[in-house]
Amino acid sequence: MASDKGNAISRRDFLASGAIAATAISGFPFVNTGYAQDARPIKIGVIGCGGRGTGACANALTADPNVQLVAMADPFSEQIEKSLKALREDKDLQGRLLQNIKVRDDHKFTGMDCYQKLLRTDIDYVILAEPPGFRPQHFEAAVEAGRHIFAEKPLGVDPAGLRKVKKTAEKAKEKGLSVVVGLNYRHDKSNIETIKRIHDGEIGKILSGRMYRLHGGLWHRGSDPSWTPMEYQCRNWYYFCWLSGDQIVEMAVHSIDLMNWSLGAHPVSALGSGGRQVRTDPKYGNIYDHMTIDYEYPDGVHVMCMVRQWDGCTDKTGNFVVGDKGESDSTERISGVNRWKYRGEKMNSYVHEHVELIESIRKGQARNDALDFAIDSTLTAIMGRESAYTGKIITWDEILNSDLDLFPKSTGFGPAPQRPVPIPGQPRPV
Repeated sequence: MASDKGNAISRRDFLASGAIAATAISGFPFVNTGYAQDARPIKIGVIGCGGRGTGACANALTADPNVQLVAMADPFSEQIEKSLKALREDKDLQGRLLQNIKVRDDHKFTGMDCYQKLLRTDIDYVILAEPPGFRPQHFEAAVEAGRHIFAEKPLGVDPAGLRKVKKTAEKAKEKGLSVVVGLNYRHDKSNIETIKRIHDGEIGKILSGRMYRLHGGLWHRGSDPSWTPMEYQCRNWYYFCWLSGDQIVEMAVHSIDLMNWSLGAHPVSALGSGGRQVRTDPKYGNIYDHMTIDYEYPDGVHVMCMVRQWDGCTDKTGNFVVGDKGESDSTERISGVNRWKYRGEKMNSYVHEHVELIESIRKGQARNDALDFAIDSTLTAIMGRESAYTGKIITWDEILNSDLDLFPKSTGFGPAPQRPVPIPGQPRPV
């Protein structure tokens, strides 16, 4: 499904203006030097052919010259054709890379059951880039089919879905299947080195932190009389909590994952506020347009998280961790007593996460980002959202054991959930 502004390739992370565009800054045709000459093709398929799915395909093709894109799935056939057109016209995917796009007409799958059809094809790993509400369902199907997985963030939108993901991820570990999650800070050398220095005490005892994810408004794809309510919501998925999880889950999870990594823990509670001040038209579904969350981490460390999507306002994106000896942005700088700036190798983390997945497959050494960190980071984001929606303090144990399940009983092209905008202080609408 489409997953970003207009028909652009990607808006996944502020580190680059687009996933395919980002491949151009890498400065290399292939980054997988250790295994790039392996003769065995790695065949991939993608479920969800919007901007993020298209970008992830480009990243995978760039990561190894023996990666072949052989199957594509999206409920809407035009999305597959738009995706293929974007890939074939991308200036960084010419020559041999372009030849590795081998999607036959009988390997283009549509309809709401398209993911099942794709998983029956002969692929090594699948890219899960559909709206996050479908992630638990598609993740489970991929593991049952014995496929390695690149799963876009987040891994779900509610506690019930994440419990399903955890159970499935444990099964993937038992089967020796690799799971890489698109929380790309984890795959960048500058971030890895900076976090190591924080953990080594170079900013001292951590006292507080803050996260900013302040951007303008996003796309809306309009409506069509021929669309059913389900089709309308799926085409405008960002604005429905059961599909996107709201902006803190769908987008700010990057910042939250970086903070959890920096502090080496998840929060113990969250107290949030938020609402709809700019995006008040009913066409914007039932999500908020701004939130502020006070996360409390172990040892009484408080971290502020601000998210907002308003046009005409100051944009700001970044993470900051404050210690008694200095401060760090968690990505490349430390100020204070142990002043430092990363000056090592620059890399494209969008590509490198596929490099690591491919190497794990070739080596037979499975990794599992879901169990290692991605489930906790997704749940942290959900905890903050639920506190903002209800106006109440939400503890980790409460959200971990919550029975909140937003996924509809039927996802056929017919009726769709009609949930109101949450109002703090009133019962949570489900």
